[in-house]
Amino acid sequence: MIRDELLRLVAQGEGPCLEFKRSLAELEDGVRTIAAFANADGGILLFGVRPDSTVIGVTVGANTREQVVNAIVDNTDPPLYPRVEYLEVDGRTVIAVSIAAGPDRPHLAYGRAYRRVGAVKAQLSRDEQRRMLLENRPRFDDQPAAATLDDIDAGRVRRFLEIAVRRGRLPTDSADLPVVEALRRLNALRVVDDRLAPTMAAVLLFARDPQQFAPQSVVGLARFPGTTKGTTQIVDRADVTGDLAEIIDRAEAFVRRNTRIASKIYHAQRMEITEYPYPAIREAIANAVIHRDYWQSGSRAQVAVYSDRIEVESPGELLPPITVNTLGQTPPVWRNPDLTALLYRMGYIEQFGTGIERMRRDMRAHGLPEPRFEGGPGWFRVVFPGPGEHILDLIPEEGVTDLRALGLNERQIEALALMVNEGQSFTNREYCQRFDVTIPTATRDLSKLVTAGQAMRIGQGRNTRYVAT
Repeated sequence: MIRDELLRLVAQGEGPCLEFKRSLAELEDGVRTIAAFANADGGILLFGVRPDSTVIGVTVGANTREQVVNAIVDNTDPPLYPRVEYLEVDGRTVIAVSIAAGPDRPHLAYGRAYRRVGAVKAQLSRDEQRRMLLENRPRFDDQPAAATLDDIDAGRVRRFLEIAVRRGRLPTDSADLPVVEALRRLNALRVVDDRLAPTMAAVLLFARDPQQFAPQSVVGLARFPGTTKGTTQIVDRADVTGDLAEIIDRAEAFVRRNTRIASKIYHAQRMEITEYPYPAIREAIANAVIHRDYWQSGSRAQVAVYSDRIEVESPGELLPPITVNTLGQTPPVWRNPDLTALLYRMGYIEQFGTGIERMRRDMRAHGLPEPRFEGGPGWFRVVFPGPGEHILDLIPEEGVTDLRALGLNERQIEALALMVNEGQSFTNREYCQRFDVTIPTATRDLSKLVTAGQAMRIGQGRNTRYVAT
């Protein structure tokens, strides 16, 4: 810095990147200022200038520069290494201490973190410190894994390439690429100590045993008969493993297995509805495994099915500037962009940044309230309110089947109504007795219900029973 540059700075006055100190007696507070600069965009601290921009100078000795540097290095964590210059203005010495934006924010000064607010500094709250750590932490999915290329499953890579090509999300000549070349083109390889190492994104999708290298990628699933965890037994549970695509599929299958499909027969029409719109639930599950914070090695994503709702929870709070109140309204911020891109190519994400609105739209179209989004330090949750005992109220026009249009007669419609509405089942003989028909007629009627997709056979021979599908 030269004299004219210094004078221009002084004329500007204090601001977000510039602060004045009268003398080195304020060095301790100056260390806090340097830390605040480093936690933002960097800045310059001038000793020997009053707050009103009057240059008064300071007295410097043989060890002054070392004193300033040591005060900053010894009292900041991670340590900051400033540039210290002496500048002369009309026979007065000004000490200019410059610091760039810190590489490992937040930087603490005397055990506390600070930030700039205009021309002053303010102490960071714990939540602000946490957010700054999240913003400046290296990406998990981009890191080289402890795995080697021998740990990569060529079959999983091949399946990925075939799906991505079929969906038009990779060039057609990609399907036959060798594994190493495929990973290279997918930005899923790093050079470590002169060897090629797959990234964590590659491990989560292509390793033979992804959980060996990322045990936190297991997803916990549970079905509770009531509305709380603490007072009821678990009806069904599973810890799903595999690559992330398999985990998403298996978690969705668990939800389907543990939620209802309601049917009723009314005025010769069969009406059916699922308890939840499964595409919305799948979207939330995919988001939970793709966007979770994998640095939280002791936490796992969880899906909980209750009698009145489904909750999908993942480790990791929303990344700034997104909040639960602005979800879907601001541009997306991806915690794991490489992982996001890979699963997009497989079709597990249909379009970047549209998932939240799709979940809302699917729930509304299903006749249910929109999902609730909740979060706090270290976690995020999507809650899907269910219909409870009012599931049949959800049935839309497209969920109605005209039984007469299927060619069913009045006996068949009445029998199906008993099966669906009252849970009854029939053998051939019971059908004969109920409707006063012959065995051949009963066989034809019941077989027609099966071929029409309205009933199915259970058992064999005389023990064969017909139940509603």
